[in-house]
Amino acid sequence: MSLKHPLPLIALLLLGAGCAKLENIGKVPPLSLTQGSDEYNAMASPGLPQQVEHMRSTDTASLWSAGRRSLLGDRRAVQRGDILTVVIEIDDKAEISNSTARTRNGSEKAGLPNMLGIPQRINEKLPAGATMDNAFESHSASTFSGDGSVRRKEKLTLRVAATVTGVLPNGVLAIQGSQEVRVNFEIRELLVTGYVRPEDISRQNQITYDKIASARISYGGRGQISDVQQPRYGQQAADIILPF
Repeated sequence: MSLKHPLPLIALLLLGAGCAKLENIGKVPPLSLTQGSDEYNAMASPGLPQQVEHMRSTDTASLWSAGRRSLLGDRRAVQRGDILTVVIEIDDKAEISNSTARTRNGSEKAGLPNMLGIPQRINEKLPAGATMDNAFESHSASTFSGDGSVRRKEKLTLRVAATVTGVLPNGVLAIQGSQEVRVNFEIRELLVTGYVRPEDISRQNQITYDKIASARISYGGRGQISDVQQPRYGQQAADIILPF
């Protein structure tokens, strides 16, 4: 198909996208598979420890153990495959208001009273009341005013379990967490990724979102309700192609 006529190609692409949606009629949106994900791989293959600890024969004879699974052991996430809880409590509010005003007035006036006597000669032939004394006169005025305001308020409270997917050379932990909840024909999904320091993790094995570096938090959905809230493919293509 020649590229000189792209409309048929666009029509075929839109038709194919529409047919893909028709296959989901009457079906619930599927949940994402957990096997094969980065979190699953991190827990299935935790990797080699950075340092090897040699156990002495006297360690097993003590009533108190210093291991992570002991009564007083530190059970916070520290290595690949460990799980921690991410607490997301966003309550932001911003308000911005701008106002701009500009006014400009101008006037110009020019006459030809003594230009070799030409205006006077023309005045003799003009009807009563007409004159060439002010042959050119103009006025201009310009006014501009602009007002703008932004009001934003966001509140989000969520908790999600994340998995340590890697440990950087400096000890910083790379975490990734996902959560999907399906209600009827709609799926609400939450995705969290970022980097945290082990010392920022609380004794309850929790960390707040404001202590996650390069945090990427996505909360949305997919299903019948989300599809209705989106414009149709034809409308999206028209918005891109049409210049007006």
